[in-house]
Amino acid sequence: MISFLFIVNRALSSSSSSISSAAASLTNKKMTAPGPRPLVLCGPSGSGKSTLLKRLFAEFPSTFGFSISHTTRKPREGEDHGVHYYFVERPEMEAAIAGDEFIETAEFTGNLYGTSKAAVREIQAQGRVCILDIEQKGVEQIRRTDLNPILIFNNPPSIKELERRLRKRGSETEESLSKRLNAAQVEIDYGLTPGNFHKIINNVDIDVAYEEFRNFVVQELEEQQKQGVSVNLK
Repeated sequence: MISFLFIVNRALSSSSSSISSAAASLTNKKMTAPGPRPLVLCGPSGSGKSTLLKRLFAEFPSTFGFSISHTTRKPREGEDHGVHYYFVERPEMEAAIAGDEFIETAEFTGNLYGTSKAAVREIQAQGRVCILDIEQKGVEQIRRTDLNPILIFNNPPSIKELERRLRKRGSETEESLSKRLNAAQVEIDYGLTPGNFHKIINNVDIDVAYEEFRNFVVQELEEQQKQGVSVNLK
C-alpha cells in the first residue's frame, strides 16, 4: 500500500480516526456501484506500483480518487493520519470488521489493513474511478463483492530486485524483510496464475510498463463510457 501526499483525494481526509458513522450506516447495504468500476492494482511492496499510480494521477488529475486504507500499524516518518492511512487501534478495527464495515481486510507482519465501504462509495459518488492498492487476500475478497473491479497485477522484475529496493528504503529489519520477500513470492505466484487478473504488467522498464498500464486502463474506461457510465477522462 502506498502514499501520495499530493494526489490523494483530500475529500476523505476529514474522516476521524475511528471508522466513520457513515460507514456504519452502510453495514447492511449491498455494495452496488454508483459510478465507474473500481481499479485494483496488486503487486508486492517495492514492485513499482507507486510510480505507476503517481504517473496515472498526474496525467488524469480529474479521473481517479485514491482510496485511503485503515491500518493498525504505527505511522512511519512523514506519514499523516487521514492522508496516507487512517491509523487506528487494533480493537477498534476488529470491531469495525465484525460490523461488516470493510470490503476487504488483510493481516500483514502483525498489522491489520483494510478498505472501508465508505471510502470507495464516496469516490464513486463523485464520478471518479476509485483506485485500490491491495494485497492478494484483499483481491480475493473484493472479487466476491458486486463492485465488478478491474484487476491488474504489477509483476516485479525479480525477487532479488525487490530485496534491493526494500533494503534501500532502510525501513525494514532483517526479520520483516524476510517476511516481505516470502509474502512477495506467494503474491507473484497468485498474480501470474491465469484467471486471477484482467491484466498483468511486467514492470521491468518503468516507461514501457506505464504505457501498457495506462493504455489498458484508458481502454477499459472508454468501454464503460460506451455503456453509459460517466467517466471524466481528463
